[in-house]
Amino acid sequence: MDKWLWHARVVKARTSAAELVVTGHVRVNGVRETSPGHAIKPGDVLTIALDRTVRVLKVTGFNERRGDAASARVLYEELGTRN
Repeated sequence: MDKWLWHARVVKARTSAAELVVTGHVRVNGVRETSPGHAIKPGDVLTIALDRTVRVLKVTGFNERRGDAASARVLYEELGTRN
């Protein structure tokens, strides 16, 4: 999961993604997940509590490598944000 968060450019560094998960700021389909290695699949809905925002993303795909912002946008569908 941490790798996907990094590939999707939700965070700037993979270590930040792992820390976000370990500290309980990510839910998968409404269930809090604290394992950075947790497997996610297309169709999963991630609720991510960032510093000032909560993002709700639906996983639509995966990449082998981290690309630019345009390639990251195809990995998810933004279902909503809250401040």
